[in-house]
Amino acid sequence: MLNRRHIRIKVMQTLYAMQQSNSEQIQSGEKFLINSIENIQDLYLLMITTLVEIRKKEVEYISLAQKKHLATAAERNPSKRFIENRVLDLLESSTSISNKIEEKKITTWQVHDNYIQMLLDEVKESTFFKAYMAKSEVTFEDDRQFVCDIFTEVIAPNEKIYEFLEDSKLTWLDDIPVVNTMIQKQLRKLKERDVQFIVPKVYKDSEDQEFAINLYRKTILNFAELTKEFEDKTPNWDPERIAELDTIVLRMAICEFLKFSSIPVKVTINEYLEIAKEYSTAKSSIFINGVLDNISKAYNDENRLNKIGKGLL
Repeated sequence: MLNRRHIRIKVMQTLYAMQQSNSEQIQSGEKFLINSIENIQDLYLLMITTLVEIRKKEVEYISLAQKKHLATAAERNPSKRFIENRVLDLLESSTSISNKIEEKKITTWQVHDNYIQMLLDEVKESTFFKAYMAKSEVTFEDDRQFVCDIFTEVIAPNEKIYEFLEDSKLTWLDDIPVVNTMIQKQLRKLKERDVQFIVPKVYKDSEDQEFAINLYRKTILNFAELTKEFEDKTPNWDPERIAELDTIVLRMAICEFLKFSSIPVKVTINEYLEIAKEYSTAKSSIFINGVLDNISKAYNDENRLNKIGKGLL
């Protein structure tokens, strides 16, 4: 689910939080990092189950409407196309989803079902809903597109859902786009022959998991050394004038230069440039690019880049 850039961002945020609170508790910082990464799966489960809960809410609505004393003909014999959607079937029957929900004891939408009602109302007012329900017949592809439309046009851009999630867990703020993109990709790839919808792993593999912990540990344990590295290479810059977040980015990048032999120098520079563009000041990426470029060239001249493999310098 997570790529290396998002892992770097999580490490950066952890280091920044520790610096802001003047904390030297390395273990508590590591626990915060691990939790903030693993909680992404909770967010994923919340977002994917909105689809299941919307369907359940519609089932309730149809059932109640049919029991009305003066039910109309349409209420007595409603179209069940929405609630019989094959993709929604696949999601609701997914043991991968239900087992994770049970394991993590997630009951958010049962407690806050007003959000589900809000989403259902918005779905039923949409033009794509009316077009879907008006079709004479629907294929699996129609079902899939309908569910994709619900997610991309109603759920993902909903500001109230965004605010609710942000209030629930502040660390989710930067995770929401990552999770939404993952879900959209999964939904689009579904085939009629699929028999199970699988919840993705948080880390691609054990190497990524180790990378997160090692980057955090090596950066914080070598704090003074890494600080001296960029201060020595920026004699014309007053350290106190460098944005705090930029100093963290520089330490992490230099840490990768010196202590991660399998990561190419260009990859490290490009990754932290993009992170700086997104999280720091407007001029930060230019400053960081110049510093890292100079440092990497100096390290190469000094034979300090212990990179293993071709094309890593």
